[in-house]
Amino acid sequence: MNKKTIADIDVQGKKALVRVDFNVPLSSKDPNDDITVTDDARIRAALPTLNYLLDHGAALILCSHLGRPKTPADRQYVMDPVARRLEELLGRPVRKVDEVVGPAAQAAAAALQPGDVLVLENTRFHAGETKNNPELSTQLADLADVYVNDAFGSAHRAHASTEGAARAMRAKGGAAVAGFLMGKEMEALGMAVSNPPHPYVAIMGGAKISDKIKLIDNLLEKADKILIGGGMANTFLRAQGHKTGKSLVEEEALPEARRLLQKASDQLILPIDVLAADAFSADAEGKVEDVWSISPEKMALDIGPATLERFNAELQGAQLVVWNGPMGVFEFENFAAGTNQLAQTLAGLVDHGVKVIVGGGDSAAAVYKAGLTEKMTHVSTGGGASLELLEGKELPGIAILDEK
Repeated sequence: MNKKTIADIDVQGKKALVRVDFNVPLSSKDPNDDITVTDDARIRAALPTLNYLLDHGAALILCSHLGRPKTPADRQYVMDPVARRLEELLGRPVRKVDEVVGPAAQAAAAALQPGDVLVLENTRFHAGETKNNPELSTQLADLADVYVNDAFGSAHRAHASTEGAARAMRAKGGAAVAGFLMGKEMEALGMAVSNPPHPYVAIMGGAKISDKIKLIDNLLEKADKILIGGGMANTFLRAQGHKTGKSLVEEEALPEARRLLQKASDQLILPIDVLAADAFSADAEGKVEDVWSISPEKMALDIGPATLERFNAELQGAQLVVWNGPMGVFEFENFAAGTNQLAQTLAGLVDHGVKVIVGGGDSAAAVYKAGLTEKMTHVSTGGGASLELLEGKELPGIAILDEK
């Protein structure tokens, strides 16, 4: 993934169409409310790219999706609150137009001077966005001189604003490059995919094994060990012949779990004890039980202390750790210990020079909740995108960018 970034091109006096990931949480879904951004982390993550472009004499045309609007009538998903928050963070005026492409967008883009910032309307208000419509892609590219993709979280989608506009920009002779955030993701995750240092330990969690079969298959070719926790561990334990009580088990995934165990039982490290409870509830009381004697009326909701000890032992000496998925129901305080303590262990490993990469989604949320985001080598901003990249898939939003 040796792609050009904004540092490799001249942007002085140019208009840059920047695909950002401003899909941020909002204060209300009622279009009549005064809607505000409740978590601006994704906007802040784009600031190094935006400030670099502005400092180097570019004008910015920003596009992003926001939520899942069904039609442009879903006004609760307009980009206005995002534009207002961006204006505060940049400390300069930000103009927003009420269309993705069209006469107003063209006029606003044509009037831009170096240092100006324009935000287009929610890309998903246009039916052609998710269909990667060539006409929409061309209209987007025609607004600018260069294309910049800084939205790693959407790089696995071949949409008009993530792939089509880059293709159209290249067709008219303009550059299509990565922003700094995208560059960081490519560097960190690219190392894990193409050239991982060893020993390399992967940690897999989350609810379902079916979501991660391809990922586990690919990791078995690259990682020395894979530590399995979370709900998906139950399916592996059942495949081993353990009784799992009322724990979440994917019956239809049992054949795959057996195949993986047969393929690499020495590489897959499973829990030896769990924190079990009689209800899936925040105030349920957890009790440590060995995996070979889980009570019939209980369900596993976290890994146990002996498992944590075993996982910690497997992590010693690692040069690279990739973590995707929590170890239990970390949203419930009573069942967050496994995930939190593992996060603390990984933060400690980083202090000793180990590279720790956290896949996006729930793992990133768990690390953030534990206050350890800054302690990790890299926390991905894209759940689905990081998963697909680690599976060995080519991401369309990256593949289309200019090679170095």
